[in-house]
Amino acid sequence: MTVIHGQTWAGPWLAEFPATIDWFLPPEPVQHDQARPGELKYWVTFDRPQYQADGSGPYRKAQIWDRFLKPQVDLSTS
Repeated sequence: MTVIHGQTWAGPWLAEFPATIDWFLPPEPVQHDQARPGELKYWVTFDRPQYQADGSGPYRKAQIWDRFLKPQVDLSTS
């Protein structure tokens, strides 16, 4: 999976990067005025420590809204 920038801004993270959803904790509804109906947030573990767009960090794990998560495409043809 890849953590991506928003469609209208270069955030919330400084860079786009690979990460893994931590399925030990279930996804939760986003409780925020800007959340989309039914939007979820997931605990995500980063392959390498990352900084937020405002420079805070480094972080190894965070709750990420689903709009900022992109599945990896498996190009193997087995």
